[in-house]
Amino acid sequence: METIIFIFVLIIIAISFLREVKQYERGVVLTMGKFSSLRKPGWSIIVPIFQKMEKVDLRVKAVDVPDQKVITRDNVSASINAVIYYKVSDAARAILEVENFRYAVSQLAQTTMRNIVGGAELDEVLSQREELSNKIRTIIDTETDKWGIKVDNVELKDFFLPEDMERTIGKQAEAERERRSVIIKAEGEVAAAENMAKAANMLSAAPGALHLRTLQSLNDLSSDQSNTVVFAMPIEVLRAVEGVGELMKKESNSQQN
Repeated sequence: METIIFIFVLIIIAISFLREVKQYERGVVLTMGKFSSLRKPGWSIIVPIFQKMEKVDLRVKAVDVPDQKVITRDNVSASINAVIYYKVSDAARAILEVENFRYAVSQLAQTTMRNIVGGAELDEVLSQREELSNKIRTIIDTETDKWGIKVDNVELKDFFLPEDMERTIGKQAEAERERRSVIIKAEGEVAAAENMAKAANMLSAAPGALHLRTLQSLNDLSSDQSNTVVFAMPIEVLRAVEGVGELMKKESNSQQN
């Protein structure tokens, strides 16, 4: 009986020495307060009292950076938030170099985001969000490299503006659309005028072309009986009348002389 109890106690003690490290984890072992080894996935023997193992998750983590009050370079007050994706590349340094790497990365992301967005103008924040995100990611990745942290991506999410500023931006966008509309309309009128000038030159170069065009227009108008057609005399007839008038003047002048 005593033998069975002794074996049972030994089994319990042996089990208490075992620690499980999952596939996505690494175990940082401290022996008598000093870093001794890094345990890979599987079962590991840890001697209680003398050794302590802290597990580090190596999976990609998504950290939500809360809303931060910022003032852009052109003195516009706004609020912005983001999400940062990172993972632990060196479990030992993540434990030994920083007290709480999760909290440290979050605080560094908040500070960096405020500095970068505060150094840009409002138009840059609205139109160049990807460039600002890359700049924030580069700074955070460089600063956290000594902690054994690899930053994969930073995404700026929502950018909140005061209501007065939103109305001002709306008016600005409306004015910009009106300006473009006027320019497009003017360009269309210029193109139409150029085409009309080309058509007039082509018609004037061919004898009788304008008369045929006039007859074609009259034919189109006659298809609807409700239209009242006012016949326009072709310009060739007017020129002929002017020629006859000038000829008669010349004859009368010659007779007087």
